[in-house]
Amino acid sequence: MSLWTERILSHFTADLTRLWVACDPDDVLLDEKLLTELRARGFELMLYEDPFAFRAEYEERYRAAWDRGEPGPAPSLVLHLRSADANALPWDIVHHGRVVRLSLAELFPKLTYSAVQQVEPEHFAGLFHAHETELQSARGGNESKDFILEHVYQFVPRSIRTQVDFWRELLRLHFANRSLPLTFAQHAASIIQGKELFKSYSVATWLASKGMLLRVVQGAWYRYLETLGLDGIRAGEAPSLDYETKIEIPFEHTDLQVLVDSMFLDGSLQPLAVHSVPKHVPSWVKAGIVQDPAALQALVLKGINGLSDAIPTATSSYKDWSDFAKRYGEILSRVHALANTNDSYYLPLSASQISDRIKKLQSESDERLQAWIADKHYADLILQPVTKGPVMVHHVPRFLRHRRSAGETKVALLVFDGLAFDQWVQIRDRLVSTTKRFSFDEGAVFAWLPTVTSVSRQALFSGLKPREFDDSIDRTDKEESLWKTFWQNEGVTSNEVMYRRALRQIDQLDTLEADLANRRPKVVGLVIDEVDDRLHKERSKKDVAMWIGNWLATGFVDRLFSLLLDKGYHIYLTADHGNVESIGVGRPNQGVIAETRGERVRVYRSEPLLADSAAAYPNTVRLDIAGLPANFMPLFAGGRTAFVPDGEQVVVHGGVSIEELIVPFVKVSYVIDTE
Repeated sequence: MSLWTERILSHFTADLTRLWVACDPDDVLLDEKLLTELRARGFELMLYEDPFAFRAEYEERYRAAWDRGEPGPAPSLVLHLRSADANALPWDIVHHGRVVRLSLAELFPKLTYSAVQQVEPEHFAGLFHAHETELQSARGGNESKDFILEHVYQFVPRSIRTQVDFWRELLRLHFANRSLPLTFAQHAASIIQGKELFKSYSVATWLASKGMLLRVVQGAWYRYLETLGLDGIRAGEAPSLDYETKIEIPFEHTDLQVLVDSMFLDGSLQPLAVHSVPKHVPSWVKAGIVQDPAALQALVLKGINGLSDAIPTATSSYKDWSDFAKRYGEILSRVHALANTNDSYYLPLSASQISDRIKKLQSESDERLQAWIADKHYADLILQPVTKGPVMVHHVPRFLRHRRSAGETKVALLVFDGLAFDQWVQIRDRLVSTTKRFSFDEGAVFAWLPTVTSVSRQALFSGLKPREFDDSIDRTDKEESLWKTFWQNEGVTSNEVMYRRALRQIDQLDTLEADLANRRPKVVGLVIDEVDDRLHKERSKKDVAMWIGNWLATGFVDRLFSLLLDKGYHIYLTADHGNVESIGVGRPNQGVIAETRGERVRVYRSEPLLADSAAAYPNTVRLDIAGLPANFMPLFAGGRTAFVPDGEQVVVHGGVSIEELIVPFVKVSYVIDTE
C-alpha cells in the first residue's frame, strides 16, 4: 500500500461508526484506488449534491435497514461533501456522523496549493511520495510547478537544449497520454522559449493538446518524406497551416524513430500512401508509408497485435480503459477501410483472417471489461469530479456548466446517437482530409448500462442517474424538459435553452440556422441520429462505415460545425452509446424495454422472470449496475450475441463491450494560427 493510501485511509476505521462525513473540497477521496480500498474495508461512499436526492437514497437504502438492525448495502457509509464546512449538511447527519476533513493544502504543505490543485487525482500518490521523501523545505509557485513537472509528468523543461530533446520529450509525453494541464504547459513553455531555438514554437499549445501537436508532426512527416523523394496521397490529413510549414522535425534520430513508429501503429499518425519506394529509403521509414493495400494490412495487423498486448485488466483505471478504447477505435476504423478497399484481391490475408484476429481481441477485451465492471469499478465512475472533464455521460451537463463559468458562455452539445469510437475516427479523418479548418481535442466518456437510448441519452441530457428518472426510463419524450430543467436550475432561462432531435439531412440546417438567429440561445442540445438509424438497417459495421462515408459527402457535419462555430458556440460532441456486430441467439419471451432496438439486453422488473430467462439462455450476463432503479434489472447477451432470431447477423447495442460502453467526447474548434 502506498504512503498516500495509508495517509488518507488512516482516518477511517469501520468499527468506529456506521456513518461518516468526509469534508473534501478538493475531491481527494474520489481517487479510484482509494475508493477500491475503502470498499474492501467495508465502506461505501455517497456524494452529497442534491439534498432531496440524497435524503431519498439515504433513507431508502441505509437508514431503513439500520433501523431494522440490518447491515444495509455496506457496513459503513461515507457521505462526501465538496466543502470544508460540515454545517452545510442536515443536522441529523452531522450529529450522528463522524467528520473527517481532507485538504490538499494540508496534505502537501511544502507545495503551493494552486499548483497542486491542477494535478489529476491519479497522480496524487506519486506526488505525495516525492513530497514526503524529497522535499526538505517549502517551495514557491514556480518551484512547485518545476517539482510537479519532474515528479508527476517526468518532464524537465530546463533539460531541453536541442531539437531532438524537444521533440523526443513532447512525443514521449503524448504517447503516454499525459498532456499537461494548461498551468504547467504555460510554465514549461516560458522556460523552453527562453532559448532562441524555440521562440517561434507554440510550445504551450503543443504540450497541452495532443491533437494540435499531432497535426504539426503529421505535416512535418510528409515534408520529411518529400526530402527523401517520396510523394503520394496524404490520407487523413489536410494541408498544413502556413506557420506549420516552417517546422522541421529530426525524424532520422533514433530517439524519435521508436516513438514515431509506435504512433503510426496505434493510429495516432497516418501513413503516406505512395506508389513506389526508392531503394535508398531507410527501412525504419516504412512504418509511416503505405505502398499498397498489403502494406496497409500489415500495419493493421501490427496495430491489432499491439492492442492485444495492451488490454487493461480488472484492476486497471478508467483512464486505462478510455485510452484503450481510443486506440481500439483507430485500429478498427482502419480495418473497415481495408475491408472496403477495391484491391482486396491482392491482400496476403483474407478478410476472414483479419476478422478472426479482431474477434479474438474483442473477446478478450470484453471479458476483462465485464470483470472490471463486476468488481465495482464502474460504480466508482458515478462519483468522479467533472471539472477536468466528464467521466460518464450524465456528467456532461455539469461539465458544460463549469465551462460556461470559465467564460464559454455559449455552448452546443452535439449528441451523435449510437456513434462508436471507430465511426468517430472515420468522421474526424474525413473532415481533416477535406478541410483544414477544424481541430479536435479528443477524450472519452462511459455510457450508462444498459447501453440503450432511453437510459443513456436521457442521463446525458438530464445530468441525472437513471434511478432519478425512473418514471421515464423506458422512453425519450422527456429529454427536452429534463435538459431545460437542468439549465433553469443553473439560472439560464427557458428561452435561452434549445433542444432539437432527429437531425441528419443538410437541408434541415437552414431551419436550424434560422432558429438560432431568431432565438439566440446560450445553450444548445442537438441529437444527430443518422448513424443510429443506419446501423439498425445494416448487417455489418463495414457497411455502416460505407454509408457514413456517403453521408459525410453531403457536407452535413462540416456545415453543422461551421454554422455553430461562426455563431460563437463552443462545440462539444459525444454519443449516448456505441454499437457492435452481433449474432442472434433467439428472442426471450419475457422482458421488455421500450428501446426495442437495443437488442443486446432485456430488462426485467421481476427477479423470478429474470432468473427464468437467465436459465433459458445460459450465454447471458447479469451485472449489478449502481445507479439504476432497484426494480430495473438488465440481462445482457453474452459475448457478441444479440436477442434476435438465431443466426441472424445484426449491428446493435445495449450490451457490455468496448464499442458500446466507451464513446468519444470531443471539443470541436476552428484551427487558429497560434503564431
